[in-house]
Amino acid sequence: MTISVIIPTYNRAHHLERAISSVLNQTARADEVIIVDDGSSDSTRTLIQQRFPECIYLYQANQGVSSARNLGIRHAKGEWLAFLDSDDEWLPTKLASQIETLKRSPNLPLCHTEEIWVRNGIRVNAMRKHAKSGGRIFQRCLPLCVISPSAAMLHQRIFTEVGLFDESLPACEDYDLWLRICARHPVAFVESPQIVKYGGHEDQLSHQHWGMDRFRILALEKIITSGQIQGDDLQAAKKMLIKKAGILAAGAGKRGKPEQEAHYLALQRQYSTGENDAPA
Repeated sequence: MTISVIIPTYNRAHHLERAISSVLNQTARADEVIIVDDGSSDSTRTLIQQRFPECIYLYQANQGVSSARNLGIRHAKGEWLAFLDSDDEWLPTKLASQIETLKRSPNLPLCHTEEIWVRNGIRVNAMRKHAKSGGRIFQRCLPLCVISPSAAMLHQRIFTEVGLFDESLPACEDYDLWLRICARHPVAFVESPQIVKYGGHEDQLSHQHWGMDRFRILALEKIITSGQIQGDDLQAAKKMLIKKAGILAAGAGKRGKPEQEAHYLALQRQYSTGENDAPA
């Protein structure tokens, strides 16, 4: 089993050293570590050159995290790809625990792990809605993202099957990918925490975009109309889209945004009547 690690980053040199060190300190070493610099103007390049010359450094003009991850995927030589956001950290046994788990389930294309959350320097407990699990989790993926990119290791073949990260989505690009994968496959899961997710800082995407459900609705429309899901999964996806559209419509009404309100009310009607069901 060969493993490539992909770390996208943008102006996070102050976090990046911790992230890279956590990869290099794994009990099971990766075969290559790819840093994709998405147009940073800070000391990222110098940090890699001076502290981590063994890593592969790729630079591109700023195009967003999906583009950065996709560039890493295209360059990766490993059979398995593991992702790490530059503000997160792996615990030392992360890769080893996933390798052992995948040996027991060799046909599964994705393995993720439990995680520890730290917000503004304080460890916090995840809410029930964020609970992680394995198996067939498509319907559990519908409300929000229940797989963290930093916890995921995927077989290269899955990107040929379902496509890369959607670069048209400014946020929730991971939610979109997990829907496409989990609509087709069960996933493996490591129950013990193997990553630390750090939150609360201003450069997180969730702080940069209002109404993240806007992007989840786009992902839901894609999966509903793709023909990949049927039966209970299709009905559950439609029900979630209708729910999210209702919340966004109500919010737009309160903010005095009649065009947005009308758009989401129209979506509710379309999917309530089955107008947008995928062809049989």
